[in-house]
Amino acid sequence: MMLLKNLNNQTIAWIKAVIFVLALFPLFKLGIAAYSDNLGANPIEKITHRTGYWTLVFLLITLTLTPIRRLLGWSWVIRLRRMLGLFAFFYGCLHFLTYMVLDQFFDWENIIKDIVKRPYITVGFSALLLMIPLAITSTDSMIRKLGGKRWRWLHSLIYISAIGGVAHFCWLVKKDLTNPITFAILLTVLLCIRIIFWLKKLRAEKS
Repeated sequence: MMLLKNLNNQTIAWIKAVIFVLALFPLFKLGIAAYSDNLGANPIEKITHRTGYWTLVFLLITLTLTPIRRLLGWSWVIRLRRMLGLFAFFYGCLHFLTYMVLDQFFDWENIIKDIVKRPYITVGFSALLLMIPLAITSTDSMIRKLGGKRWRWLHSLIYISAIGGVAHFCWLVKKDLTNPITFAILLTVLLCIRIIFWLKKLRAEKS
């Protein structure tokens, strides 16, 4: 544990490179399955579900980094947050593009009707929209322009986006609820940890 507290820049760069390759692995697997015609009876549904699943995985991993830093003292993990958050956005975009292009064939009228009339699509689409400003403002220059306080306030939208994404998943699945419930429990734990940190900070400021 102690060895992981202080890593040099070169080691962190290697960790980032490994994570980058691993983060692309789900997309690589989907590509191989599509090429070999091995996506099952409903390929579009398979791609939609897998990209949505990995969007939530990367969102939750991103939310896990701050608790890891505070509980274990691994300050370097925060340097992975931007990349992991962008991968969440990347898979979220693939998820929506699969629906928009492969499922709806750019039928904008029907897409808008779906977003308005189907609550699970409304919630999922809203969650993706909230991720757009987070992706746009993820650069160092945007952090400087916004200032630390405003940037942190804006990026608190990730909590709402994650809640919306998990709700979208729970709403969508009708049979095996194992994965949606697992995501919901993990997100609840992460949010509770954040609330505890916030309450401790308030108490420290008052004392």
